[in-house]
Amino acid sequence: MSTLIVTGACGFIGWKVCEKLLANGDSVIAVDDLNGAYDVRLKEWRLARLQGRPGFAFSRVDVSDRDALRSFGRSARKNGRVDALINLAARAGVRSSVIDPWTYLATNVTGNLNLLELCRELEVGRFVLASTSSLYGRDNPRPFREDADTNRPLSPYAASKKAAEAMSYSYHFLYGLDVMVLRFFTVYGPAGRPDMSLFRFVQWISEGREVAVFGDGSQQRDFTYVDDVANGILAALTATRGYEVINLGSDKPVVLNDAIRLITELVGREAKVRHQEGHPTDVEFTWADISKARQLLGWQPETDFAAGVRELVDWYGRNRDWAREIAT
Repeated sequence: MSTLIVTGACGFIGWKVCEKLLANGDSVIAVDDLNGAYDVRLKEWRLARLQGRPGFAFSRVDVSDRDALRSFGRSARKNGRVDALINLAARAGVRSSVIDPWTYLATNVTGNLNLLELCRELEVGRFVLASTSSLYGRDNPRPFREDADTNRPLSPYAASKKAAEAMSYSYHFLYGLDVMVLRFFTVYGPAGRPDMSLFRFVQWISEGREVAVFGDGSQQRDFTYVDDVANGILAALTATRGYEVINLGSDKPVVLNDAIRLITELVGREAKVRHQEGHPTDVEFTWADISKARQLLGWQPETDFAAGVRELVDWYGRNRDWAREIAT
């Protein structure tokens, strides 16, 4: 069995990755700073489902704090060899990055650099970096392939992830670190991020609130269920060596208006939709070409969109007493 460092362990994807690693019998050294980018109750809810499980250890560390991370590294070294580091610590979201790009650069660029240095110091052989479909912008042909031009990011968030990918390649070239960059496409599911559209729609429709839709709702998103993404991350731990960039998406774009109709059926309430003007960073569609993931990881998504949304709706219903209060 392996020992792995997972950063962003209390995040939406990080929590699922930790669950699956622990279920496999691996040891997880979890790192998260429990910041207030969104309601911390969600992060605490996820952490509570990991704490106390055999093989799980948690450290509250900000990856952008180099000194704190070095201190963490010294402790990790005493516990023996670390086989891989999965960096899921990130400030995510396109619109928020326009308002506060400095925080995004601190976590996504400086934090990633600090973790690459930690790998070098601890002699960790494999590094998995969470990246984003936001890199593909507006002009790339669909479905998006990993070799598409990503040199014109539309937001500071996308730019910060582009920088993280480039720096990770430098560490692969200089130090022989095996790097797997995984570009995620609109991840959703139970206990998800409250700034993501499906969480917001479920909450707003369940509570009879107005549903804000930017644009006319005809835009398409490649929604990817969180368990499928976590399985892809685990597959990346044993994949081909070297440096690779791989899409993890559903390969089945969904029209936003259709997603809203599905949620109204599952919740049993009509949506009070109000259309708003789109944002300059909005794109009309996302669509992942996942042939590379199939080839190199032996991976493909298994969760049907309707089944995944049902899981989200059911989770919200079970936790409605506090989930209704989460700012979206």
